[in-house]
Amino acid sequence: MLTSLWLLIAIPFVSGGLLLLLGRRADRWGHWLGVLAPAVSFVLGLIAFVQLGGRSDKAVEQNLWSFIAVGDLKIDFGLLFDPLSGVFVLLITGVGSLIHLYAVGYMAHDERRRTFFGYFNIFVAAMLLLVLGNNYVMLYLGWEGVGLASYLLISFWFNRPSAATAGKKAFIMNRVGDAGFALAIFLLFKELGTVKYTGDGGVFESVGQLSQGTVLMVGILLLLGACGKSGQFPLQAWLPDAMEGPTPVSALIHAATMVTAGVYLIARSNPIFSANPTLQVIVVSVGAITLLIGCIIGAAKDDIKRVLAWSTVSQIGYMFLGVGLGGGAYALAIIHLLAHGFFKANMFLGAGSVMHGMQDQVDIRRFGGLSKHMKITWLTFMMGWLAIIGIPPLSGYFTKEPIIAAAFERGDWTSWLFGGAALLGAGLTAFYMTRLFVLTFHGPKRWTEGQHPHESPAIMWIPLVLLAIGSVVAGFLMKTSVVTWLNPVFEGVETAHHESVIPHSLINILGIAFTVIGAGLAWMLFQRGTALMPEPAGPVVTAARNNLYTDAFNEVVFEKPGRWLTRALVYVDNKGVDGLVNGLAALVGGGSGRLRRLQTGFVRSYALSMLAGGVLVLGALLAVRLG
Repeated sequence: MLTSLWLLIAIPFVSGGLLLLLGRRADRWGHWLGVLAPAVSFVLGLIAFVQLGGRSDKAVEQNLWSFIAVGDLKIDFGLLFDPLSGVFVLLITGVGSLIHLYAVGYMAHDERRRTFFGYFNIFVAAMLLLVLGNNYVMLYLGWEGVGLASYLLISFWFNRPSAATAGKKAFIMNRVGDAGFALAIFLLFKELGTVKYTGDGGVFESVGQLSQGTVLMVGILLLLGACGKSGQFPLQAWLPDAMEGPTPVSALIHAATMVTAGVYLIARSNPIFSANPTLQVIVVSVGAITLLIGCIIGAAKDDIKRVLAWSTVSQIGYMFLGVGLGGGAYALAIIHLLAHGFFKANMFLGAGSVMHGMQDQVDIRRFGGLSKHMKITWLTFMMGWLAIIGIPPLSGYFTKEPIIAAAFERGDWTSWLFGGAALLGAGLTAFYMTRLFVLTFHGPKRWTEGQHPHESPAIMWIPLVLLAIGSVVAGFLMKTSVVTWLNPVFEGVETAHHESVIPHSLINILGIAFTVIGAGLAWMLFQRGTALMPEPAGPVVTAARNNLYTDAFNEVVFEKPGRWLTRALVYVDNKGVDGLVNGLAALVGGGSGRLRRLQTGFVRSYALSMLAGGVLVLGALLAVRLG
């Protein structure tokens, strides 16, 4: 299989193309083809993963053809299968296959279900290209592919104005990050003459040739791209709005795969980020700020999917914190990413199951008591809830707690700053996720009249059960095996080793204590279905409900000036450019119209004109002569 890596990408890509091109002829069976494609890629990826484990060199490259050859710029359509890309392939295709299966039931009554699966398959193919490319151009090609698929899927129900607006918002904000990523690629080629990761003087072997200023600039541009794709500060506003798409989209793209692409980019570029300490501090700062922003806003939301969306923003903040810390924390960030793929996909699909049983209701204040009517959904969602808040021995405990511990090992005052932020985030996560769980499944029923909650069909709850199992066991299994598996990718990373400012045993105790306190407080406050805060809400709650005014900031600083600039340019175009062109045309047209009146067609008029002209000429000659 290692000699045919292209099949991993080609199968879902061809499947997606067929589903979009065959039209209504594929309506009856197209969704099953859509499920089969990522499942086959998963099996092939698993075979390749096992084969790679038996090799001494833990990296296999394939150059399929020359993609770009212009002057000194030579880029192959090349693939790289190594421990890092291998785990991402299994996540994308494994979790992706379960979400595809769930979508068969969730989208059963949608008349455009075949088109949905076509977009879904195209997304999987683009994401696989993103993680399998052996150079930054291939990564960027997949990067733009998932951006396009994301836009199509967020706005899939484009007849809803909110969905169409959310799709445009995601597309525009991602373009900001993508512009930074593109500039980083241009700068790397200018300085090093290559964009290939390794081999033949690749980027990673040549980082030492770059000045610290250049490394910092390249890293900041790459970080900008990562922030856009992963919904991190200051480009986080698009991700919660993307919940307007169908719930399987939220589970696959905006929880398990696409939004983790930024983490992959930084992890893959670890020689660049590890070469500049200032750059690492910037990445850690972005992660710490974002994880707190996500927690604070998530605690004030009442839409079940938006709470989970802000949770995703926060948890990816933990991953950025990990990759920013460098050294062994790179692997810690990746295992948290993998565990997050299980428990967050589990909870998003659980939210979809709740919506399915509650006639698309999303307001958690209108739920309550669902544990009696949706036992499978309740039990599986519980596993995801316990995993994300870090209750041992579920997966989140084994993946998030080590990142918190690593934050306390920076060796200076920032250990307290970043470690404290990570600990506070753990307590806040436990609070708002417990609030979500309790208000949805426990307490008195608060349904609107006419609703009859019921369990989802088997085709929807089977993926929930499998993902719930992953939520329970994935963390322990990955901490004991995946970290070792990833060593060949990060073994060259140099980092300073410092003693933790707090003993590890105390950090562990504090982490559990913050979690228990946060969860216990939320359980006491909301077990009877009480409101979040009394009305009118205080300034902090009001700010959180308004996304900490980040949308208002973007509107004032970027949208309105952009709108004014656009209007000014339109005015200049209409009154200036068009005015000049139209004025000249009017001058020529008007002048010719008036000159035309001299042509009367009467001989006597022409004779009189000739006489007048002759008199004028004679008069002029006489004046000259006499003068």
